[in-house]
Amino acid sequence: MKKWIFLFLAMVLVINLAAIGIGCKAKAPEKPAVKEEPKPAEAPKPAEAPKPAEAPKPAEAPKPAEAPKK
Repeated sequence: MKKWIFLFLAMVLVINLAAIGIGCKAKAPEKPAVKEEPKPAEAPKPAEAPKPAEAPKPAEAPKPAEAPKK
């Protein structure tokens, strides 16, 4: 009796493995869309040399008020 139970379980296992193998077949990879030819990247423009910082101008002394002309 044990022999028949073992054979039955072995048959169930084989059927399950076969079903998994049939159901999980690898799908053919999809063809990628037509790609445009990659354009060569443009060379980046050279960075401009940093300009030297201008020295702050000294504050001008206020001019004395002129007398009104007659």
